[in-house]
Amino acid sequence: MTVRTDELAARNPSISTVFVVENEVTYLAFPSVPDAIVVFGSGFALGGVATLPWLEDKEVIYWGDIDTHGFDILNRLRSHLPSVQSLLMDHRTMLAHRAQWVTEPSPANRFLPHLTVDEQALYRDLVEGTFGPAIRFEQERVRFSLLRDALLTWHGRTQQGAGDDALGARRHS
Repeated sequence: MTVRTDELAARNPSISTVFVVENEVTYLAFPSVPDAIVVFGSGFALGGVATLPWLEDKEVIYWGDIDTHGFDILNRLRSHLPSVQSLLMDHRTMLAHRAQWVTEPSPANRFLPHLTVDEQALYRDLVEGTFGPAIRFEQERVRFSLLRDALLTWHGRTQQGAGDDALGARRHS
């Protein structure tokens, strides 16, 4: 199901988790996760999503590109919702996909106070060119098996002994 942000704001879905993704391809291909919805944040246009009144009562997980702008978007989202967690925006994910790296056309370089220590370290590596100049790893290039494994691990952690780690019915907003 697709709804506009104002329509989504008027609802309080009976789910516990909201995944916010940056890319439309990722949104459309995102695997089913029980008790969750996936929201297409549309990159820097995520302002409308960040201000949904009912998000404060949900676990919010952001997955964006591993590039300077992806971390900037995560930082902006956390400025509204400090408990936002990131998904697959780490050194391990990036280094596992070297063949899929591309060039970021106009890297950012600014202070991002809402990143975790590990996110800040990767952001600094990107800004300083540790892996090469203007490296970017787009989320839609992540191996689907890696995403599925990360979601199974996340779902198993959140279910704490529920006995079912299978990902279930898909609900998109």
